[in-house]
Amino acid sequence: MREAVIKRKTAETDISLYLSLDGKGEYEIDSGVGFLNHMLELFSRHSGFDLKVKCKGDTEVDDHHSVEDIGIALGLAFKEAVGEKVGIKRYGSALIPMDEALIQTAADISGRDFLGFGLSIPSPKIGSFDSELVSEFFAAFVRNAGISLHIIQLAGANSHHIVEGCFKSVARALRQACETDERFSDSIPSTKGAL
Repeated sequence: MREAVIKRKTAETDISLYLSLDGKGEYEIDSGVGFLNHMLELFSRHSGFDLKVKCKGDTEVDDHHSVEDIGIALGLAFKEAVGEKVGIKRYGSALIPMDEALIQTAADISGRDFLGFGLSIPSPKIGSFDSELVSEFFAAFVRNAGISLHIIQLAGANSHHIVEGCFKSVARALRQACETDERFSDSIPSTKGAL
């Protein structure tokens, strides 16, 4: 079973996170940030990953520390759960419409971190959530997961739809990249022999 448990405690956040790549998209999310709860629930369901998140953060300051640190914890869990990457497809992509928004994601579980973040979110806030925290979340995630992730917005006017499309698109791309390839079930998908 490809799974991981991460405990991360700092002066700003106290996080426990469970991730299973071979789940059914079941989730228990209590991030302390309402909009992030919604996005992580979507991420879990559309990736098929089981995800449990509990975070106590200094949200009286703002949501930044909680959002970034959950991104860190999810990245660490992903890296641990995917392990040596034997037999995975490695690459995944998804093109997801969310009403007027259209978001494309390409992912490479390469062991190298890179985020190409191409969203143009029109409003600075979605409810009480700072829109700039979307890029902070994914930057923290890829840095700790060791993956290359390109997220491109092809259309969209509504901030909520754009971000929701983003999380769904990333989820679907990672789901595909993590799937096992029966033809190469005992090999690492790289000419280097390691990722």
